[in-house]
Amino acid sequence: MTMGNPLGQIEEAARKQLIRKRQPAWVSPMLATLTHKQFSDPKWIFEPKLDGIRCLAFRNGREIRLFSRNQKNLNETYPELKDAIETQSRDQFIVDGEIVAFEGAVTSFSRLQGRNHIGSAAEARRSPIKVYYYLFDILYLDGFDTTHVSLRDRKVLLKGALRFRDPLRLMTHRRGEGEAYFREACRKGWESLIAKQADSMYVQGRSTSWLKFKCVQQQEFVIGGYTDPQRTRIGFGALMIGYYENGNLCYAGKVGTGYTSQTLRELGKRLESLKRDSSPFSKANEIREKYVHWIAPKLVAEIGLRNGPRITGCVTRVIWDSGRTRRPGRSYGNALKLEKRYRGKRWLNTVEKQRNMCSRHWAKAKEGCKAAGRVKRPRAGDKS
Repeated sequence: MTMGNPLGQIEEAARKQLIRKRQPAWVSPMLATLTHKQFSDPKWIFEPKLDGIRCLAFRNGREIRLFSRNQKNLNETYPELKDAIETQSRDQFIVDGEIVAFEGAVTSFSRLQGRNHIGSAAEARRSPIKVYYYLFDILYLDGFDTTHVSLRDRKVLLKGALRFRDPLRLMTHRRGEGEAYFREACRKGWESLIAKQADSMYVQGRSTSWLKFKCVQQQEFVIGGYTDPQRTRIGFGALMIGYYENGNLCYAGKVGTGYTSQTLRELGKRLESLKRDSSPFSKANEIREKYVHWIAPKLVAEIGLRNGPRITGCVTRVIWDSGRTRRPGRSYGNALKLEKRYRGKRWLNTVEKQRNMCSRHWAKAKEGCKAAGRVKRPRAGDKS
């Protein structure tokens, strides 16, 4: 192994971890574990989690295969990425990364959807949506399994093995400064940050050696109703939430996850005491949820909206913030007072913001929204 070979660029101790073997036909990708505790540690590296589709690229001689994490073949959907792999001088490797498209300076899964359902290479090449393949790991190189080598050394191998020219890009990372980088990621509108243990091996499946710091955006919504609990659940099912606009309470969606048993009991009693016959939402006839109970709009919930331009027209994937629910539903007396609070620059109107960010997709997204306030999506399995 000479220094011209990337395998010669890592230490002798690391080279002993290489395993000579035949290239596998498939490797299940390593997945990060979600955590709500951000940290900084010199033994960890931190990478952006881009809002795209996970992809593993296999090259064995002339054979090139691009696979999603669900083993869906992506060769015809992203032929320019197959071409970029084919132009590499090395012909035996497996690399891991994320396919993305951009909306301005931020990766956009909704924009990538314009390419994700194309099954013809010719049609994909005519698409105006440019895609990029950000690589962050290498699992096999020149006849050797590299998964037992530390992440730190795999980064060296990846950088030395391939030439990075658009649409192939090398994922950047930082060492140690997890908390500062996380704050920066959320300010920039990234989906999340991935923390990776620098000396970790690459394992198939979910691991705590890779952690996900999810960006959330806190916002208050007025509670206008709730649904019945299902199966063994107590208290209530989901909260029907909205926001004031021009004096009208507009329906934004529902949130049904993240409650503790105590919250379900205590808030359920409070909701019961505020029941009324009519809906407080404007255009109530457009809400077709079953088993809904309306309440006087006197309670406010603080919701964490996951960051990123994926919300195209409807509030989706909302999470209950337990901090507010320890004092179930803080009452504002007459909730019309909230309208003043929500006016101007201080009020971040999520729906309007996302209309502006995704104006091209707004009409289509609006048609695809269900009454529950959700946009139809592809199978989540292709997302990482």
